[in-house]
Amino acid sequence: MTLFHTAPDGLQPAPHDARALAAGQQITTHEVQLAQVEDKGSLMTALVAGLGLRPTFGHNWDALYDVLTDPAEFPDKSAILLRHHEPFRQRHPRLCEQLEGVLLDAQAENREQGRQLWLLTDTPS
Repeated sequence: MTLFHTAPDGLQPAPHDARALAAGQQITTHEVQLAQVEDKGSLMTALVAGLGLRPTFGHNWDALYDVLTDPAEFPDKSAILLRHHEPFRQRHPRLCEQLEGVLLDAQAENREQGRQLWLLTDTPS
């Protein structure tokens, strides 16, 4: 049994082969690279790139939440892999807290809609 056989529950450490495991369960995986993030602007740019967001994305927390909870914008079974999460958290604790809050709220809303959104980190929190 793998991580993807259980309901998404908060931020979870990613298994070594997360992309392959997700693909086997028909779960769309997005990777967000946090290594070069230095401020909210560069974080939003990393999210646009990693999540494949439209150029019209609003670059704010409300817009991120809206995209992640809109069935027309984001697949019903998705995983977001946050690369270099722990170093990002150490460098920018407040910004990381804001990001995690939006992601966790979106995960809860997806759950209420009968959708699944896994939030994975490549380094244990």
